[in-house]
Amino acid sequence: MAKQTSPTPDAPSPASTSPATSSSATTSSSDRASSARRSANGTTSSAKSSPNGKASPDKGATSSTAAVVLSPDQIEAQIEKTRAHLASTIDELAVRAQPREIVRRQKESARAKLIDATHTPEGDLRVERLGAIAAAGVAVVVLLAVLHRRHHDG
Repeated sequence: MAKQTSPTPDAPSPASTSPATSSSATTSSSDRASSARRSANGTTSSAKSSPNGKASPDKGATSSTAAVVLSPDQIEAQIEKTRAHLASTIDELAVRAQPREIVRRQKESARAKLIDATHTPEGDLRVERLGAIAAAGVAVVVLLAVLHRRHHDG
């Protein structure tokens, strides 16, 4: 027989989420609009509503924490600015992910590492390192020539 479990205390019951019993249903539309403006701006308010309907800051609030009320036009402008910023970010990520751009960055990185390895911080050549690199290059060419000759003579 299957054991039935009761909803967890943190999970809302279906009855508590209905519009009739929801706490948001008892909130006035002006309070919701004011809250939406504050959350769209990314600020939280420590202001309380006074009897005349205007916001008055708490005694502990400073001018930097006071609520900023934005007009619908300001909100739309902010949304458009954010949208444009996101679009440019996506474009930049698309460019960075292109194989040609990845190869370009890798070449640039390898060139920088080579210059770093062959030059002193003052910009002088490190002759000892250049000699070692040249010797290694000659050794690789000789090895390839020997392997090529063995393969074709073989």
